[in-house]
Amino acid sequence: MPRFAANLSMLYQELAFLDRFEAAANDGFKAVEYLFPYAFSAQEIALRLRDNGLQQVLFNAPPGDWERGERGLAYLSGRDTEFRSGFAKALEYATVLECPRVHVMAGLVPEAMTRDALQASYVDRMRWAAEAAATQGVTVLIEPINTRDIPGYFPNRQDEAHRIVEMAARRNLKVQMDLYHCQVVEGDVAMKMRHYLPTRSVGHVQIAGSPERHEPNVGELNYHYLLAILDECGYDGWVGCEYRPRAGAVAGGTTAGLGWMTGLS
Repeated sequence: MPRFAANLSMLYQELAFLDRFEAAANDGFKAVEYLFPYAFSAQEIALRLRDNGLQQVLFNAPPGDWERGERGLAYLSGRDTEFRSGFAKALEYATVLECPRVHVMAGLVPEAMTRDALQASYVDRMRWAAEAAATQGVTVLIEPINTRDIPGYFPNRQDEAHRIVEMAARRNLKVQMDLYHCQVVEGDVAMKMRHYLPTRSVGHVQIAGSPERHEPNVGELNYHYLLAILDECGYDGWVGCEYRPRAGAVAGGTTAGLGWMTGLS
């Protein structure tokens, strides 16, 4: 039985960010996730969570200069101090928000550099992050993201991300499996789920329709089928709803597009 978490960075954009918590609770969500909390104090967000009976299940560590196009620091040479201080900040928020997972974005592969040349330092940073997070009982996640949405990003495939996790060899370092990204890059989503979910190396699942990243009932993925596979494989975690509501749904608010949840929760 899937448990859905509202992604407040993508859903309820018709509302100010802090007002999205109440809207999600009113629509029946029991948990939330989002990209970054750092524009607000952890205490302010924690109050919204408590007031609305919500659990925080995921957010991202600082990604560098997002406005200038940076999409993570873990893959960039010469940024160790910034990476470590940013991750320490994420753990401070995780403590206040009682959040058990932090996603660390790897970043874009710099020009004139190869993935192989950067892999060793990337693995070292993820190993360090996992060790730092373990003292607080936090799981660190890495996510394969398609290069149509974020050109130049790495990792992109499930096998690439799982290989990094294996190399780092830390029990609290896992893969964030977004079925939308998986479909865009490699397809064969059901078999990827059946292969990786039983290994317990997947720490979080996210969904969206493909290829436009709208509601899960729109597009080429059959989520009635795919969500049943989560049960089949014994996945009992949260399922993040990280999609962009269609224009028609936005006109009536995010709530107008939530009919897809009927029969799935």
